[in-house]
Amino acid sequence: MCGMCEIFGGGEHWANTAVPSAPGNGRQQRYAHIAIANRLLRRFRLELRDFEGRSFTLSSPTGSTVLIRTFPAVWKEAEAMLGVELDPLTLFALDGELTV
Repeated sequence: MCGMCEIFGGGEHWANTAVPSAPGNGRQQRYAHIAIANRLLRRFRLELRDFEGRSFTLSSPTGSTVLIRTFPAVWKEAEAMLGVELDPLTLFALDGELTV
């Protein structure tokens, strides 16, 4: 499926939706998730962006960009771009600093 067709079916994953008990609307929560992901990805010179509120784009400093349907798929795409395995749960030390 091409990237443009994919966005019409994207956004169905539970991580793409708002948390009812969390403050702010769904779009604000989505941007908060993206900001946290970018905090981790910045170290690898990658950047995650919202795409039409239903998908994401992940870009490298060389200009390579991929369209991603679900938030959990961000890490697989980042691994593919970098050629190394990433575990976002282990990237923070107990004191909140990046460990990689």
